Amino acid sequence: DVQLQASGGGLVQAGGSLRLSCTASGFAFNDYAIAWFRQAPGKEREGVACVSSGHLTTFYGDSVKGRFAMSRDNANNTAYLQMDSLKPEDTAVYYCYAEHATLYDQRDYWGKGTQVTVSS
Repeated sequence: DVQLQASGGGLVQAGGSLRLSCTASGFAFNDYAIAWFRQAPGKEREGVACVSSGHLTTFYGDSVKGRFAMSRDNANNTAYLQMDSLKPEDTAVYYCYAEHATLYDQRDYWGKGTQVTVSS
């Protein structure tokens, strides 16, 4: 079975830090780009960060650039999102997402979310 499990969320004060983990099983983790999305109450889902499968290139949403850092450990099928200088507007449910796309095939998986709450 394919599993993508996000963890590490919690309650933190503004200015604090959290590290989210996304642990995968049941598919070739190395071949998938991994991304984090978030969704706050009443808002649309927003892309936060992603890391490619090959060259490990990272991309960040404008609202988190300079504060969040994404990495991956292929040996342990886990991706991380280090979140520093957290703001109340970072409060959301955070989801990890895995995608593999070629000219001939596209597969993707969503994990269950983890709640991040930043108090002011």
